Amino acid sequence: MAQSMTPMEDTLRAKITETLKPAKLEVHNDSHLHAHHKAMQGSTSKETHFRVNIVSEAFKGKMQPARHRMVYGLMKEEMAKEGGIHALQLSTKTPEEEERAAARSQQ
Repeated sequence: MAQSMTPMEDTLRAKITETLKPAKLEVHNDSHLHAHHKAMQGSTSKETHFRVNIVSEAFKGKMQPARHRMVYGLMKEEMAKEGGIHALQLSTKTPEEEERAAARSQQ
């Protein structure tokens, strides 16, 4: 079996899907936009910066900081390891919040 070219993204998707059971999940690997940054000098990883949109019932009744802590907790290992995830930009919504946002954009 061929080795994945995006193991960090695969892990991110799998952990979020398994734990949060999202109605919608979008993962954007923005690492190429940050490769020249000083903090990334010497890093051989091609998977360090992600922008993630998650719509999940698991966020119901939780404020944004708690939602983000849930995701950071899932990715704790990957964020701590050398050459791991350096930055996660998160958008976390419930299905109802997503529906309201879509309705507003239709107006």
